[in-house]
Amino acid sequence: MFAIILLILTIGCSEKIEPGNTVRPAGPAVSVPVIQVQEKVQPVFYDAVGTVKARLSATVSSKLMGVIQSFNVKEGDAVKQGDLLVVLDERQVAAQLNQARAALSEAQKAEAGALSAQTAAEAGAQRARLSYERNRTMLEGHAITQEAFETVEAQYKQAQAALKQAQAMVEAARYRIKQAQAAVDAAAVARKDARVLAPFDGRVTAKLADSGALAAPGTPLLTLEREGGFRVDLVVPETYIQSVRTGQPVEVRIPAAGSASIAGTVDVIVPSADQGSRSFIVQVGVSGVEALRSGMFARVSLTIGQQQSIRIPDAAVVREGQLTGVFIVDEKNTARFRLIRTGRTYGDQVEVISGIKDGTRLIAAPTPELTNGSAVEPEK
Repeated sequence: MFAIILLILTIGCSEKIEPGNTVRPAGPAVSVPVIQVQEKVQPVFYDAVGTVKARLSATVSSKLMGVIQSFNVKEGDAVKQGDLLVVLDERQVAAQLNQARAALSEAQKAEAGALSAQTAAEAGAQRARLSYERNRTMLEGHAITQEAFETVEAQYKQAQAALKQAQAMVEAARYRIKQAQAAVDAAAVARKDARVLAPFDGRVTAKLADSGALAAPGTPLLTLEREGGFRVDLVVPETYIQSVRTGQPVEVRIPAAGSASIAGTVDVIVPSADQGSRSFIVQVGVSGVEALRSGMFARVSLTIGQQQSIRIPDAAVVREGQLTGVFIVDEKNTARFRLIRTGRTYGDQVEVISGIKDGTRLIAAPTPELTNGSAVEPEK
């Protein structure tokens, strides 16, 4: 192979290397697999970099003010929905609950008193009404004086006013009961919130506080992720975003996951661009790889168009130091080494940017013994 390189350097390194005048060595022709290069319309890809994230992730936070008594889980633990994660000191909320219950009891007693007063006022108003009607009849028959009737009428109006007042007191007592009941319910919820439970099945990925610390409403305690569902968030320049569509299949490569490639699908295209970078966030759904973890680096190949190009098997490419080339077969069935310039790799295929053209016959799998000028016999 070193002899080949010396020959190439002598000829000169251009994008298209002529076969040269090397004499074919004597000996029988070597049987080799030969393919014919085809230039055809191929998809064009953009390689975007991204980060693996859980499809469902939640920061579990405190809902009340209290000292953190204990954590029942640690980072890496798997949990089920409803599992106890964190316990907060509930003494303060327990006292508030007892106070609210006492206020509710007092409001209920006040309602009972108001109802009793209303019953008495209703009876008094009934008696005053009957007396008023009887004395009005007597006044019409001139059996009593106008002055005596006015006294009875005043008593009737007073009884009606007393009834309305008693009814208002009942309504006020009932309103206080509603307020007290709401306070009891709120205190009961607060006491329940002292026991922080898992919102869904998942795994604890981060512990954000320590036992003994004072937690306020909204204080982050843990980060929880649902297992088995991941996505890749990637950044796509505005130049290519019009070529990306929801549901588009893509190829995802995550080196840390130990897999050559993973099939993914574009799930979400965030409609607004970042004003600084003029790029969009695209979310790609991936599944079926147990080794995935949040934060892993990913590279995603997005189809952004088509163009005429040449692709050849990677096995046909000979790499020696900084030189890359292939063995072509000329019209005399002689192997000629030709320098090429390659582009991106597509699985077991390599894009050739220059060095060969459409119709060129190429040795698909050159052997180490093959040299420039070797006689070859294309396999049938």
